[in-house]
Amino acid sequence: MGQPVVHFEIIGRDPAKLREYYGDLFGWEFHTGDAATEQVSAPGHYGFVDGSTTGDGGGINGGVGGGVGYEGHVLFYVGVPNVEEALRKAESLGGKRLMGPEGTPGTLVIGRFTDPEGHLIGVAGTE
Repeated sequence: MGQPVVHFEIIGRDPAKLREYYGDLFGWEFHTGDAATEQVSAPGHYGFVDGSTTGDGGGINGGVGGGVGYEGHVLFYVGVPNVEEALRKAESLGGKRLMGPEGTPGTLVIGRFTDPEGHLIGVAGTE
């Protein structure tokens, strides 16, 4: 079995307005704090969505954040045993590393890469 998608992310220039929009649209509730790294979102502007509180409780966790100077994008993170190894493998298959590993080992470590067609993908682990 392959590795699961464990987190989604929506980043934009006005994270408060995005949280209001997605909260109204989907009924999402946010716990706002800091992202794993300032490369993801401005401090204090990352709104976490707990997937267990959405719908039937089977959703994945996510976040809506960003701020002035952050490029808007939507991406998903795949859970991996080792972020560095996943990034190296992505590169060996024709992808391009953009970030990482970043974060706090033992808690959350993330990385980002683009696939051979330029799509932004994230990987996350705890190593």
